[in-house]
Amino acid sequence: MATSSGSQSPASIARAAAAPNHLAETPAGATLASAICDRLRGEILAGRREPGAKIRLEALKAEFGVSWSPIREAVSRLVAEGLLLNDEQRGYRVAPASRAELAEVLRLRVLLETMALGAAIEQGDDAWEAELLAAHHRLAKLEDRRWDPADAERWETWHRTYHDALIRACNSPILLQFCHLLHDMNDRYRRLYLSAHAFDRDVAAEHREITAATLARDAPRARELLAAHIERTGHNILQSMQF
Repeated sequence: MATSSGSQSPASIARAAAAPNHLAETPAGATLASAICDRLRGEILAGRREPGAKIRLEALKAEFGVSWSPIREAVSRLVAEGLLLNDEQRGYRVAPASRAELAEVLRLRVLLETMALGAAIEQGDDAWEAELLAAHHRLAKLEDRRWDPADAERWETWHRTYHDALIRACNSPILLQFCHLLHDMNDRYRRLYLSAHAFDRDVAAEHREITAATLARDAPRARELLAAHIERTGHNILQSMQF
């Protein structure tokens, strides 16, 4: 969904989810705490660590082969991001998934991402348009062909890249940080949903329409389409939730 999840690169969650447990390939300059935090975040967002699952610090220390300090720092960051909870009686556990939380995330995503998109349309230059076109092209190549579950992680990467590209030119770092955090939280629910449901083919058409309106600099139409896109996908997930 490293400081906050909003400061990650678009592909970092997918890399973290797919990476092996050892830290031999930690990027130069990254701290052990950051590498562990990224790995755990990716596993939580991908559903590998299920909602409510207990997190044992001793097991993490053995799994990653590090001292206590980076483990505690990584876990503290994830608590601050809302992905882990710290219960004095029960210890650390993955934050539960709930209809109430997802509904709040969706409301805030609609509010903030449409605001960011409007600002990006107003301020974005030719380079931004080219970046958006390239991001959509890569995403559409996956969405326009017969769906293969083996493409899931690639789709997650390019889907995140596309949504980042839409709003990157808003010229508001704080707004982008909140948008990225909310997108991470929403992604967790969507991944859990997709683990038990077929891929939604309507998403490809929605992405095309959003891209066309954005490049036409039709801010009201683009914002309306983006809001409907977030709400429709969220509604499908909410309808399927049993908790």
